[in-house]
Amino acid sequence: MAEDVSAAPSVSTYLLNLPSQSSRMPDEITVALIDGYIDDPAALGVPPYISPMIRAIAGAAVDAGADRVEYVTIDMIRDGARIPDASVTAVLSGNTVPGKYLRSMPMSMKELDALFPKLKGWRMIGGSAADSDVAQKFDFIIKRDMAASLYDGMTGKEVGERLRTLEEWNRWMLLGADIVTRHQDFPQPLVAEIESYRGCHRYASGGCSYCIEPMKGRPLMRAPQDILAEARKLRDLGVRNIRIGGQTCIVSYGSDPDSAVPRPNPAAVRELFEGLRDMGFDTIHTDNANAAVIATYPEESREVLQIIADCCTDGNIVALGMESADPIVVRENNLNSTSEQVMAAVRMINEIGAERGPRGMPKLLPGINIIAGLDGETSLTYKLDMELLEQMCQEGLMIRRINIRQVLPVRREFKVRVDQRRFKKFKEDVRETVDRTMLERVVPFGIVLKDVYMELNDGNVTFGRQIGSYPLLVGIPYRLEVGTAHDVMVTDWGYRSITGITYPFRINEMPMSALEALPGIGKKRATKLVLERPFSGPEDLSRAIDDPKVVESLTRFVVFRIIDFVEIHPELVHLPSRFHGRPHFTHLRARLVGEAFA
Repeated sequence: MAEDVSAAPSVSTYLLNLPSQSSRMPDEITVALIDGYIDDPAALGVPPYISPMIRAIAGAAVDAGADRVEYVTIDMIRDGARIPDASVTAVLSGNTVPGKYLRSMPMSMKELDALFPKLKGWRMIGGSAADSDVAQKFDFIIKRDMAASLYDGMTGKEVGERLRTLEEWNRWMLLGADIVTRHQDFPQPLVAEIESYRGCHRYASGGCSYCIEPMKGRPLMRAPQDILAEARKLRDLGVRNIRIGGQTCIVSYGSDPDSAVPRPNPAAVRELFEGLRDMGFDTIHTDNANAAVIATYPEESREVLQIIADCCTDGNIVALGMESADPIVVRENNLNSTSEQVMAAVRMINEIGAERGPRGMPKLLPGINIIAGLDGETSLTYKLDMELLEQMCQEGLMIRRINIRQVLPVRREFKVRVDQRRFKKFKEDVRETVDRTMLERVVPFGIVLKDVYMELNDGNVTFGRQIGSYPLLVGIPYRLEVGTAHDVMVTDWGYRSITGITYPFRINEMPMSALEALPGIGKKRATKLVLERPFSGPEDLSRAIDDPKVVESLTRFVVFRIIDFVEIHPELVHLPSRFHGRPHFTHLRARLVGEAFA
């Protein structure tokens, strides 16, 4: 049975009382970290991400005197990795907000239950898995800050529930950074999330009814130089991709922590993001912005958003916590922004971030979160939500993602019982009438997305994503090697994903399934292409395709002899530095230039 942490002994006391120990601490203290992955609004930790929480726990263990810290992920265990022998074993796992995953997922309760008998030494569990029945088997259950609790226990204090101090936070992120090199996704496509601050500017009023962030109290901001020190450490270790996350509003970084709607501090944001940009990461993304702050302080917000758009990698998203367009729901749940403020923020972000970057995506776009089941919700709520989304469509605005979910009673129970039929219908309507429209705007036909990392083969379809926050899922209708990166041209759209073909397209080499995916081709023409190839050029292609418009369209992205392209553009064929260190990576970065095959 788990200890009551309010009166729990220290780890050092526990170790002294182990039957196999003498009256002194072990000669060598080993701490084993089991990363079962977390997926919370304030932290992403499911691959390709590694969460800052697990790195902080590693740093706390080192700071407390651990001689060795062993790190193993649940995916490694699934693949047969041994559970480390240890004096202390800490398990971090759980997804507060359930998501859909492509190639990995957090540890299940069944897996946790099977894993428990194999854990060595003093056993602690944290993350939302700490609320499970299985957690009761652990020696200590931690629901606030596992790093702080572990540190206290290992330094002879009682294992209680507290948050780390700012000094501990900065120190532990440096001391625990090197576990990134042991993650199975290192160096690519691993994304290390870095926290900028914790807490909520609206803590005094209780913040949004459903959110746990206000329970962390007044915002505690990390200084730019401390975040940059962590980023530099990660970069020196070989990390190529980072995400500045965890904050409730990146636009409010560096602002007055006691203001519910703070005036942004562009100077602090500039110091942070220009410093990150100059470190040479492949991907820099961020998350979360308060529409009320953007609408209330448009001048300062515009400057902050421009800095983020200029310094970060394209495909970046700032999720706006709208939750509901219904003013009654906004009032009854103390939500942070009105529908009018959300529209103002969406317009500004589009104005600043719609320009495309080198990877083919708009530089910075908004995301919209909608939560069903909040107090005050009626059938009118769904109507108002849909009207706001339709207005965004009518104005020609772009939204990168619309996240619709039901409220989880993590903080308290809610009076509304969600009408499941109505909720499902609303979600389907958004997917069919809004999401598809937005996808066609964000990635129109013919746009080339650079460096799409292939993650999964499913039959003859390969699924991949660009590295970053909430990347688009791309389906390629033929098999490619998992772990390779390709440039992909968009050819079609689903509701939340897209279809594409590798670019440039080697028409004389590609399989039948790939030829069928070409715009204007299909099975009949693909069969003819296979029978009549090789083709030497566009004129030769006309032998097999009797439609000049289709031939003209194909010449935008097909290659007849790859050597021709290499001779014309040798600088465009290389193995990018971002994929160094992974010998099995292959990558043809051949970008088709229109005049090359005109």
